[in-house]
Amino acid sequence: MASSMSVSRRRFGRLLARISGSRRQFSSTTSSISIDDQQQQQAQPQPRSLNLYSAINQALHIALDSDPRAYVFGEDVGFGGVFRCTTGLADRFGKSRVFNTPLCEQGIVGFGIGLAAMIVNEAAKFRYRSGNQFNCGGLTIRAPYGAVGHGGHYHSQSPEAFFCHVPGIKWLYRLSVEEVPEHDYMLPLSEAEVIREGNDITLVGWGAQLSIMEQACIDAEKDGISCELIDLRTLIPWDKETVEASVRKTGRLLISHEAPVTGGFGAEISASIVERCFLRILDAIKATVNY
Repeated sequence: MASSMSVSRRRFGRLLARISGSRRQFSSTTSSISIDDQQQQQAQPQPRSLNLYSAINQALHIALDSDPRAYVFGEDVGFGGVFRCTTGLADRFGKSRVFNTPLCEQGIVGFGIGLAAMIVNEAAKFRYRSGNQFNCGGLTIRAPYGAVGHGGHYHSQSPEAFFCHVPGIKWLYRLSVEEVPEHDYMLPLSEAEVIREGNDITLVGWGAQLSIMEQACIDAEKDGISCELIDLRTLIPWDKETVEASVRKTGRLLISHEAPVTGGFGAEISASIVERCFLRILDAIKATVNY
C-alpha cells in the first residue's frame, strides 16, 4: 500500500461506541450536567486509537476474560499468530483455551462448527434445520483479505460476494484504524457510517478500499467536487437507508471494492439504489474495481 494511502488511513480515527444498543460518546461533558455526572464520566476509561491488530488482540482478551466458553484456536495462535493478533493470550488464559491447530483451514473451521461440513452447508444453515431452536453457538470466523498484507493468489482474494449469497451468514468489514473503548462494548449490525459529508456525489466502499476513496475525495475537492463517503461496515445485512438518503441528496453514486466486477457486491448495491432512487439519479451509477 502506497505511503499516501497509509497517511489517509490515519484519518479514520473516529469514536465508535455502542452500549446496550444505544450510541453514546465517551467525552460529552457540558456545563449543564451535575458534579456527580462529571465525576462518573471522569472515572470512565477513555478510548484509545489502535491499529487493527491491536484492536483484535484487545477484543480477544475481553472475549476470553468475560466468557469462559470462549476459545481461540488456529495456525500459530499459541505463539502470537502470524500477524501477532493473539500475542499474550496463551500465557494469560492457558493452552487449554488458546491452542494451535494443524495447517488446515477446513479443519479449523470444521472444528469450530462442531466437526460439521464447514461454513456454507452447516454453519450458515444450522438453525434452519431445527426451526431456529439451535445454532452454532455464535461462531465468528476472522480472516485476512485483499491486497494489504501481500497474501498472493490465496489470501489476497476478496470473496465477499460468494458468502453474501449464503442465507444465515453475516459479513462484516472493518477499518484498519479506529478509536475503541478499553472494555467490552457493542456495535450494531447493518449501520453504515458517513465518513465525509458532501453534495455532488456519493462514494460507497468498505474495508481497506476506503483509504483510497478518501484520498480520491481530497483530490476531487481540489477540483470543486464535493464527495460524500460512506463506510458500509456490514455487507449482510447492509444499510440501504443511509445510502439511499445520500444518493437522494447527491444524485450520483460510485461504488468501489477490491473484488472482481463480475458478480461483485457493488452490483447488489447498484440494483437496490436504482429501485429506490430511480427518479433522483442524475447520472449512471459507476463501479470501480481492481480487475
